[in-house]
Parts: sequence; C-alpha cells; structure tokens
Amino acid sequence: MGKMSDGDILIPVLTVLIAAFGVLMVYSASSYTAEATYGDAFFFAKKQLLGFVLGTVGMIAVSFFPYTKLQKLKWAALGVSVVLLAVLFIPGVGKENYGATRWINLGPLTIQPSEIAKYGFVIFAASYMSEKPERMKTFVGMLPVLGAGGGICLLVILEPNMSITMCIGLLMIAMLFLGGAKFKNFLFILIPALLAVPVLIAMEPYRLKRLYAFIDPWASPQGEGYQLIQSLYALGNGGWFGVGLFHSRQKYRFLPFAESDFILSVIGEEFGFIGVVILFAVSGLLIYCGIRTAARSKDLFGFLTASGITLVYAIQVVINALVVSGSIPPTGLPLPLISSGNTALIFTMMSMGILFNISKRKGKASPD
Repeated sequence: MGKMSDGDILIPVLTVLIAAFGVLMVYSASSYTAEATYGDAFFFAKKQLLGFVLGTVGMIAVSFFPYTKLQKLKWAALGVSVVLLAVLFIPGVGKENYGATRWINLGPLTIQPSEIAKYGFVIFAASYMSEKPERMKTFVGMLPVLGAGGGICLLVILEPNMSITMCIGLLMIAMLFLGGAKFKNFLFILIPALLAVPVLIAMEPYRLKRLYAFIDPWASPQGEGYQLIQSLYALGNGGWFGVGLFHSRQKYRFLPFAESDFILSVIGEEFGFIGVVILFAVSGLLIYCGIRTAARSKDLFGFLTASGITLVYAIQVVINALVVSGSIPPTGLPLPLISSGNTALIFTMMSMGILFNISKRKGKASPD
C-alpha cells in the first residue's frame, strides 16, 4: 500500500484546498437565497460542509486501499452504476427538479447516480482494457466498453441530462484512445458521436432555445438568455481584483443556480480575473499531477484509471469555464469540488484518493 509520504502529496492537499474553498464559496453564493427560502443562510453551506467531511474521510480511506483490487470489481462498479441510474425511473424514488429526474430521494438525503456512474465506468473500462490489451485492436474487442459507456449515456440522457451525457461520451472516447483503439475503429465511434450531438439538441425544444440564447442572449434577455447575461454581468463587475468576498451582487437572486452550475461567476465577481486565474492555476496543477501519475504508473490498469479520473475532473472544469464565460452554449454542469452537491463532492474527493493511491506505486511493478 505504501505510506502517505510515498505518493504525490500535492494530490490530496490540492483537493482539500479546492474543496474547502468550495464550501466557503457555496456559503457566499447561496446565503441570501438560503435565508429567503429556508430561513437559514447556512442551509447549503452546511450540506456542503458535510460532503466535505465525508469526502475527506473517504479520500483518506481509499488512499490506503490497494487500487489494484478495484480491477476485480469492474462488473460490480458497472452494475451498481446502471442499477442506480435505472432506479431513478421508479415512481416515487426518483426526485424531479426543474423538469429532470436526476436524484434518488432518500428522505433528507439525495443521491445523484450520474456522478457515481462516471467513476464506475472508469473502473470498468480501465479493468477491461488492461486485462487483454491486444483485444482493443479489434472493433469486436471494443464493444464491451462501447456498450457500457453507451448504456450509461442512454440512461443519463433520459433523465434528461445532456451535459453529463456529453462528459461521459467524451470520457469514453478518450479512454478508448488511451486503451489502444485503432484509428479506423476510433472513427467508427467518433463520427456517429459527433453526428448525435445536433440530433440530441434538436430533439428537445429547450436545448434549441439554449443554443439560440448562446448565439444571441440579448434576443431573450428575460428568457433563455437571462442566465448567461447575468453570468457575464457578474464576471464583468468583478474586474481585475473583484468586489470582495461575500460582496457579490448577482447572488441576490439575479443569477440562477449561483451556488451550483454558475458558482464560477460569483467567484469571478468577488475575486476578479486574477482570482479566477489563480483558481484555474491550482486546478491545472491538480490536473497536471493526475497526468504525471498516469505517466509514471508501471501497470496499464493504474495508467488507465489515473487517466480516467483526471479526465473526469478536467473535462468538467473546462466545460464549466466555457459555459460560464459564454464560450459554448449553456448547460447544467457543476464545477467539480466547488459547486454545491454532496454526491459529486464526495465521489470526486474519493476519486482523488484513488489517484493518490496510484501515485504511491510509481516505479513499482504491480503484483500478480
């Protein structure tokens, strides 16, 4: 297993720092809305703090759990992911919010299965591809990974949740490439995936409206363009150095989902352009640590698992930043480790614990 000092200590340190900053920003972004809605300014912050504590405990625990044993759990990881996603469609179990059923209702607690499924797919794909790497050279050999990723994407898009669907789709394509898929077989997946995006957008009227709002948000300033306009107001108001912690104006119910999908807008308003650059420098350093861990891994399973975990984090950070800045059409995707959401926070921190675990085995051959 190795000692804590054997691994890349930057991984857990940066994870805790970003997540702790997330708790602070969730309070800042949500305090007014929480007070007005629930009579408790700390309503969202307390939930985020609980997720932070549980996530830290989980991260420490998996840091001492030999990651190679996860290879034997590939079917369990995939099965749990699929079952949890399917359970959402049982009447009375799935919790609907804003027209989407994305959470399992457990009384005072809720679980978002799609956040678990991302890592379940990583474990399954990494295990399958590392067992017999040569089979990834054939299209037939790729089918189990395609089936697993495609099945998860199908269940997630039915919630509906296009943003997470696209993240998992990008993750699947990237992992197939890293797993050794031949270029010609790779194209058989990439081309249909690219063609599917406009089809999925056209299938739902609200997605078309979001696309129009992205092209010209001022065409519907009180409708679909409202959120993007308010996000740009927040970023613009922040200037170079921000208006100061807790002094955001857009969080006063001007900016929807200020504590979750658009929390980066509040960060930009309170800490300015310089603050956002520092945040992404720290996030970029964590991504670099993940890439370095994957590159130094001496076994294929460790390489693919580390790559998958790093990809999950990196894809969401990049997409969230592009959405908030108006660079791509709006989509409901949280900023990992920072946005409000216990399931995402806990499992992201635990995944970083696995990444740290892999970093402890650099330069060592994996046991049989």
